[in-house]
Amino acid sequence: MKRDVYKKLIEWKNDLNRKPLILKGARQVGKTYILNEFGEKEFENFVYLNFEQNSEFCSFFENGLFPENIIEKISFYFNTKVDRKNTLIIFDEIQECPKALTSLKYFSELKNKYYVVAAGSLLGLKFGVQSAFPVGKVDIIDLYPLSFTEFLAGIGKENLKKVLENIDKISPIDKIFHKMLLEDFKLYSYIGGLPEIINTYNKSKDFKKIREKQITLLDTYELDFSKHTTKSEANKIDVIWHQLESQIAKENKRFIFTDVSKHARANKYFSSLQWLKNCGLIYSSYKIRKAEIPLKAYKVENQFKLFFFDIGLLSAKLNLSGKLFLNEEILLNQFKGIFAENIVSQELVTSGFKELYYWSSGNTAELDLLIEYGSEIYPVEIKSGKSKAKKSLKVYDERLHPKKMIRISTNNLKEDGRIINIPIYAVSIIKVILPD
Repeated sequence: MKRDVYKKLIEWKNDLNRKPLILKGARQVGKTYILNEFGEKEFENFVYLNFEQNSEFCSFFENGLFPENIIEKISFYFNTKVDRKNTLIIFDEIQECPKALTSLKYFSELKNKYYVVAAGSLLGLKFGVQSAFPVGKVDIIDLYPLSFTEFLAGIGKENLKKVLENIDKISPIDKIFHKMLLEDFKLYSYIGGLPEIINTYNKSKDFKKIREKQITLLDTYELDFSKHTTKSEANKIDVIWHQLESQIAKENKRFIFTDVSKHARANKYFSSLQWLKNCGLIYSSYKIRKAEIPLKAYKVENQFKLFFFDIGLLSAKLNLSGKLFLNEEILLNQFKGIFAENIVSQELVTSGFKELYYWSSGNTAELDLLIEYGSEIYPVEIKSGKSKAKKSLKVYDERLHPKKMIRISTNNLKEDGRIINIPIYAVSIIKVILPD
């Protein structure tokens, strides 16, 4: 399955100033597959060490972290020559071996560097441990579920992917392609972007099987709660996990700790929420005090919305019927708070907007998203297909007079005065059509 991240891996390989690379992402997003494919296609040889499957690999790092000694042990174990120029070394689930994580610092300091790539599903949990994490000594790439464009390629529709990738200006997409893209976007909303689920679709086209697979994956995430935390913390994470969909679906959408549990308090549940974020299972969008650059400087830490990391798994958590996905108007109107904002936020994160923000003017208006790009801030309104811009966008415009505004809907790509209408399936093109 082709992934856009592969180009970044090639760039890393060819970079003379490269450091050891960490590929970070939630479980089941395809880290192991893409690294093994990278090793097979781009190197004469590669060695693969999974510290979760085989804890004995950690013994390679017990008696010092000098790279040559570690390489010698790896070579002996795998009965192969680890060549600096032709061998890729893969450390998978590296968070299970803190000393292996620390060793990346010393691999980074070598003049004649080895090709070392590490991956971890729960690496975010280790980032606060300064003694273990090699700060400043590694390159990091985030891997997410497949974006909609990657999904198109994943189901054999490279032609439609190229339609989106070839967009370089604001002008309507051919009607026939617009209709096809909307249809496949509805499919994406049900299936999501996890490789295993997409493979199930490709092999069977059986939507009952797809839903069963999604439920199984949701269960595997829950197993991590107890496996990697204390019993008390796991219970709190579990409570939040099972309340996520109702929190996301609320009319005001803002996360309220007391809605999780009658006696919940932010100081009691904050670490549990952070655990889910660090694992890559949820994203946050923060309210800002004022819409000025940089938005990060004005975010309100205790007022935020939450979004699920994969739209397909969210549909499974909600147990939504496939019938709802046949009509995008029903999907976006009836489940606007759940689906439209969630899928747009997911696509924005995948496109490189790692910090999400929204704007509120007391009880007067609330704008779904703000995008900071170049030297401008763009207000974003997410609408159903036939809707006009609603009050929130107008209020923002009257108060702050942005150069351009964005409306995301099921309408075609076009510019209407200062409003750019972007089809909901084409969020990935935002950086292309906006000026730097």
